[in-house]
Amino acid sequence: MKDPRDIIRRPVVTEKTTDLMEDNKYVFEVDLKANKTEIKNAVEKIFGVKVAQVNTMRVKGKPKRLGRHAGRTSDRKKAIVKLTEDSKSIELFEV
Repeated sequence: MKDPRDIIRRPVVTEKTTDLMEDNKYVFEVDLKANKTEIKNAVEKIFGVKVAQVNTMRVKGKPKRLGRHAGRTSDRKKAIVKLTEDSKSIELFEV
């Protein structure tokens, strides 16, 4: 079994994700190979909350250039985690 801290990479904090927090939804960047069940268990174990739903999406890397050298950014996977009504919020996102 993977360590939960290897599955959850970092939180995604943008204007859109802060609007989602009003609906008790939080966005994380996760490991590319992680499935929804692993993400749910990792969030519950790390933050001590109950997860109701997990939605995932893969974000393709964008092509980038630096002078004459062409490359691309890494692919990543985002997870939108919805908490149950009775669970408290995640303190990491509080201001």
